[in-house]
Amino acid sequence: MAKLSFLAGFGAGYVLGSRAGRERYEQIRRAWEHAKDDPRLQSLAGIAQAKADDAVSTLKSQLGSEPPR
Repeated sequence: MAKLSFLAGFGAGYVLGSRAGRERYEQIRRAWEHAKDDPRLQSLAGIAQAKADDAVSTLKSQLGSEPPR
């Protein structure tokens, strides 16, 4: 039953996506190209990267400070 639901959902998504066509794809692509060059988005990406780096270093230090088993 789950497989049938998945296939039905996939089929519906494919049909709806196909109807949007190339024009919609190009519109989305242009919007992404415009957005990724936006300085505000670049700033947010830098902040997110810094937080991710901090989280990884914290996790590494916590894992390194545990006594061996």
